[in-house]
Amino acid sequence: MTAEIIVKKTDGTQLTEVRLLGFTFRKNAYLPYTILNARLCAVSENFENSSEIFFYLGQKLVHHGLIDTLRESYSGGSRVVSLVSRGFTSLLCQNQIEPGMKLNITFNQLMDGYYSLPYVTHEDNSVQTGYIYVNGRSTMWEGVVNLSYKFCGTYPYIRGDNCVRITPVSDPAIFTYSDGQLLSRGFAMNGRRLISNYHMADMGGEYGTYELEDADTISYGIVRHKYSELDKEFLYDPEGALDFNNKVASRMRKVFFCSYSGYNGEDLSDIVSFGSIISERIEGIEVKGTSRGIVTELSVYHDKF
Repeated sequence: MTAEIIVKKTDGTQLTEVRLLGFTFRKNAYLPYTILNARLCAVSENFENSSEIFFYLGQKLVHHGLIDTLRESYSGGSRVVSLVSRGFTSLLCQNQIEPGMKLNITFNQLMDGYYSLPYVTHEDNSVQTGYIYVNGRSTMWEGVVNLSYKFCGTYPYIRGDNCVRITPVSDPAIFTYSDGQLLSRGFAMNGRRLISNYHMADMGGEYGTYELEDADTISYGIVRHKYSELDKEFLYDPEGALDFNNKVASRMRKVFFCSYSGYNGEDLSDIVSFGSIISERIEGIEVKGTSRGIVTELSVYHDKF
């Protein structure tokens, strides 16, 4: 298994690097972009005006992104470059939409009708949802989240290097790992975000009408009350706002994971089986590379989504 980084400069020049000292590549079902942290011993010179990063594992392009930070240093005869890059879908989090009601909007219209974001693609979905309400300072990604939940009760995710999806893929690849093939498998849980009681004001600003108590959270001894104004994104279903916020707070509540040597090409929404996990959608991928080799960790989440 080989790992390769291609750095593209603003003039179109491409610098190919294969001597990676270490890297970490991540994506998960709640992260609106892929992310790469890498350190390499460069054979190329002059990384000034670098603009894009392509990251290949084997022959598969798993990441294409903007450069958040890049540092080039030369010492003792070696040129070392450290970089952090997020996929181009991160731009969805950095562009705002004009506030207000968006009537009869489809996912295709939301993705194509506002800005032309480089390299960002999406599933083809033209089903009308009636409307979404865009709050002040809301980003395009928040609009995608709103529409995804309203349309099919899901949270959007990134498939491939920069493809936004709101539904599971219909033809997922299937991966099965026995204990003999794994380096490890395990379980983790996170209760830091959980809220026990939600209170949302009505149109008149009064509390008491829209309430939600999460018995599961309370069963763990967690008591956390949260008050909020009326969520105009859910005017059609105010109780749905409480349910959505509760689901978001529970994301990655329980995580089942496994790791193996190498990388076999898994992506989000593919199917994996390992241990007691049988035919579940992959929701987290982390690939790490060091001088000792490449290790992939796959995760599935048991939460309210």
